[in-house]
Amino acid sequence: MYIRSAVPEDAERLLEIYSYYVKNTAVSFEYEAPSVGEFRSRIEKTLEKYPYLVIEDEGIITGYAYAGVFKNRAAYDRCCEVSIYVDREKKRRGYGKALYGALEKEIESRGFTNMYACIGSPAVEDEYLTNDSESFHRRLGFIKVGEFHKCGYKFSRYYNMIWMEKIIL
Repeated sequence: MYIRSAVPEDAERLLEIYSYYVKNTAVSFEYEAPSVGEFRSRIEKTLEKYPYLVIEDEGIITGYAYAGVFKNRAAYDRCCEVSIYVDREKKRRGYGKALYGALEKEIESRGFTNMYACIGSPAVEDEYLTNDSESFHRRLGFIKVGEFHKCGYKFSRYYNMIWMEKIIL
């Protein structure tokens, strides 16, 4: 495994990974996958202030994780929201744990103290959303700090959203 900073040229492969989650799951609450150009722009904007990492195995990107703005106020400048996506065929092989470990070190080196994850959460698990993301974050030291009920609507059903937090200071 090799972890490095993402570059805009990674957009096509990262979008390939992400598009599955948009089209087939409620992990992302986007209804349609963005274009490659839009995704490239998202990477560029993130890299202006935050880390954006990819993990490769045998030269193939198998996942990515990044940080972004938590709330757009100066008082929150030491906090960030984090996201992670792993190729659906490569889950449960340690890529996510390795990515988040590297992301946390990079976040801390940049002076951030709090990591927040906004996660879709089913009232009852279904074919579009399980509690896997919450469990994954909990194993990495995040704690659940809040829940919004029926705030995400996708695939003709409502989903909850939870916030998880990890203090790294």
